[in-house]
Amino acid sequence: MSGLGVPFTDGALEARVQAGIGEIERQLAIAVDSPEAFVAEAAAHLLNAGGKRFRPLLVMLAAEFGDQAHADVPRAAVVVELTHLATLYHDDVMDEASMRRGAPSANSRWGNSVAILVGDYLFAQASDLVSDLGPESVRIQARTFSRLVQGQIRETLGPAEGDDQLEHYLSVVADKTGSLIATAARLGAKMAGASLDVQDTLTEFGERIGAAFQLSDDIIDIASETDDSGKTPGTDLREGVPTLPTLLALRSTDGDGERLRSLLAKPLTDDAELAEAITLLRVHPAMDEARAYVRAETDAAQVLLAKLPDNAARDALQALCTTVATRLG
Repeated sequence: MSGLGVPFTDGALEARVQAGIGEIERQLAIAVDSPEAFVAEAAAHLLNAGGKRFRPLLVMLAAEFGDQAHADVPRAAVVVELTHLATLYHDDVMDEASMRRGAPSANSRWGNSVAILVGDYLFAQASDLVSDLGPESVRIQARTFSRLVQGQIRETLGPAEGDDQLEHYLSVVADKTGSLIATAARLGAKMAGASLDVQDTLTEFGERIGAAFQLSDDIIDIASETDDSGKTPGTDLREGVPTLPTLLALRSTDGDGERLRSLLAKPLTDDAELAEAITLLRVHPAMDEARAYVRAETDAAQVLLAKLPDNAARDALQALCTTVATRLG
């Protein structure tokens, strides 16, 4: 497994991607800068805290199906990552989060108003950069932004009366997570001059693998003693946030799960009840059902990859699917 989180088997590809990520980091630092010292500090806060850079990685891999050395490829990755960072500032305000990536969140450090404005600043920087990539890229970015916002609104409002809670949640995941990862793959391929068929295939792949990543985090939040996402295991349970395993458990009708369903019906602020819910959920059939759902998504993503030209980047994307499936335990 490389430091990029993808098990590369081709050294030349890994070197190209590593170099591309280095250039993207350089451009990101420039993009978040500002003549206003405070704006520059606040805008660089989450960037400097690190992160997986999964979206820029996907841009680079998608570009391998065309001219991966095109100068617009890293620019597209910067646009996508700036958009992602902006959403984190806003999400932390809405979630009243105190930490992000192991550091104090912007809202806890400077207040909600500043955090919202810094998120807006990053969106503006992304919009400025994407305008250099052509009108079609601007349209793609705008439509992605629209999906991100609508997904957040639906999550905030919750399912309407009569709506299926699980379907509602999966649609939120698709819009809040899948949409931007899909755009990362599309823009990488587009900037590299890949064919429209390849762009469309990689876009659908991004949707599926993006949702699978988010849903696998749901499972790891329950199944793991430690969580590589930076959250304490059981965080979503404590806050009453719906996830794939909890929604599947809530809709089950087995008699043995009655106690678990009663616990999951409320935020678990009591440590003893939280521990009990985690213990019960770990052995509940909903966990295996959730794993099966995520594996089905990664299988579907791999089927899409079969449509792509056979090269080292396709092998890396296939390995990525395997990594998502195997991290479920």
